[in-house]
Amino acid sequence: MKIELPKFIATSVVRGSKKGESHGGVFTLDFERQTAEQHVDWNTGDIDFSGRGADRGLRGISFDGDDIYIAASDELFCYNREFVVQRSWRNRYLKHCHEICRKDRKIFLTSTGHDCLLVFDIDEEEFSWGFHIQKQQGQWSGFAFDPLGEYGPRAINEQHINMVHVDSSGIYLSGLRTEALLHINSRDEVNAVCGLPAGTHNARPFNDGVIFNDTANDCLRIVPRHGAQRAFKIRSYEPNEIRYDGIDDSKIARQGFGRGLCVVDDRFVAGGSSPSTVTLYDLQTDQVASSVNMTMDIRNAIHGLEVWPFA
Repeated sequence: MKIELPKFIATSVVRGSKKGESHGGVFTLDFERQTAEQHVDWNTGDIDFSGRGADRGLRGISFDGDDIYIAASDELFCYNREFVVQRSWRNRYLKHCHEICRKDRKIFLTSTGHDCLLVFDIDEEEFSWGFHIQKQQGQWSGFAFDPLGEYGPRAINEQHINMVHVDSSGIYLSGLRTEALLHINSRDEVNAVCGLPAGTHNARPFNDGVIFNDTANDCLRIVPRHGAQRAFKIRSYEPNEIRYDGIDDSKIARQGFGRGLCVVDDRFVAGGSSPSTVTLYDLQTDQVASSVNMTMDIRNAIHGLEVWPFA
């Protein structure tokens, strides 16, 4: 019996782009037809162009009914199904946002520029909670704060928090420099669940273990609590197929850079990479089920990645 492959929505960031150029966008991907359609071209001029991805591109994605929530660096946007902006919100502690996720009526956002998480209340349409992560003398801790108040964390990026996952057991988060998957419980205690390689993206619990983009080693990795781990090599291309190689001022744009991860179910997992490619992995057969490339521009990298819920 033929399995119908899911459709996805993805955001991208273009490293090293200049004013007047595209800095990323929003795409939907159809694995059955091997096509990608761009719906939003993020080319705003009022962004910070200094270093890495900086303010470029669009980031995490969440859904609430017919609403599509997509984060930019310092603003949360609400789009309708036709990708027309309905509303948007800013907060003084939201800076260099990366991934976001929804749990019940709350959207959790990573704020890399303040080493913190923020919560946006969908019904009240305001930021309602913040939590700053810190590591002191080898011990993880943190504190809650009011994102609408005057007293919150200073602008700091020690851990580069880039991922959040929330379920009934609590809040999970990780970053480029945490070297651990962290858990925040109902008492605001922070504990390390497991160790992670430096440079990891998209770490989250998966089947009594952990799944993540092992970005430094160009693979998507699944590590169970017991038993052998599994790794899927990220798709790469022939050098002569790559465009704009070597012109990124930040010197970090490279092919095989793994970022963006979506767990579909126990069988299928999708991962993003650069140049902007989304690959669907079949965990039952340990094979690549399908792969769609949006551009061969090496500066263009996938960021957010979710299943497209609309037919």
